[in-house]
Amino acid sequence: MSDWRGGLRKMQVELGETVRYRLFPEQGGLCLNESLGQSIRLSFTGAIHCVACDRLTKKSFNQGYCFPCLRKLAACDSCIVSPEKCHLAEGTCREPDWAETHCQVPHIVYLSNTSSVKVGITRETQIPTRWIDQGATQAKPIARVQTRHQSGLLEVLCAQHVVIARWQTMLKGNGEPQDLEAIRQKVMASCKEGIADLQLQHGDRPSSFWRTPRRQRLSIRC
Repeated sequence: MSDWRGGLRKMQVELGETVRYRLFPEQGGLCLNESLGQSIRLSFTGAIHCVACDRLTKKSFNQGYCFPCLRKLAACDSCIVSPEKCHLAEGTCREPDWAETHCQVPHIVYLSNTSSVKVGITRETQIPTRWIDQGATQAKPIARVQTRHQSGLLEVLCAQHVVIARWQTMLKGNGEPQDLEAIRQKVMASCKEGIADLQLQHGDRPSSFWRTPRRQRLSIRC
C-alpha cells in the first residue's frame, strides 16, 4: 500500500451495493474497502492542526477545533448539538451569515434503525450520508421543515415517543429490522397536538411548518 499523509477528517462515504469509505478525498481518496483483510499502520506526527483555521494547537476541542475557534465559531456552539436552542432570531448567533447557509435551510426529521429506532435530523442535502455515518441499517423521513431550529423542536417532540439508541449496540451492528412506517404513524398520532402547536408558533401559516417528505428510505443488509 502507498504512503498517505494528511490530517484525519471525517471519512467520505458513498452508497452503492455496499457502502464505500474514503480517506483523504482532497488527494484523490484512499478507499478503505480495498484494504479489508490487510494490515495498515497509522503514525501520529505529533502536530495537531485546527480543522477550521489550520493553526497548530496543543489540544483540540469538539472534534478538531482549537480553543479560539471553539469559542468563536457558530459550528461549535451548543445549539449544534441541541438545535432546539437556536438563538439566531434573538440576534445572538456567533456567525449569522454561516447560520443562513447551514441552519436556515431545509432539514429532514427522520427515523433510523441503528441498535434501535431513534429520531434524528439532518440537512436535506445530507441524505443518505447522515444515515450511513450513524451506522443505520434502515431510515425513513418523518418530515421536511424549513430550518434547523424547527427540526430540533420537532425532534424533541417525537423523541419522547421513541427509545434512545445505545451506541455500544450500534457499533456491534445487531439492530433488528423494524417496521419504520408503522412506528412513524404511531409517533405522528402521539404527537398530533404538539405538532399543531409548533405549526402555529413557527409557521407563517400552519402548513408551512409541517411538510410530508419525499419518499426516501434506506435499507442496508449487514
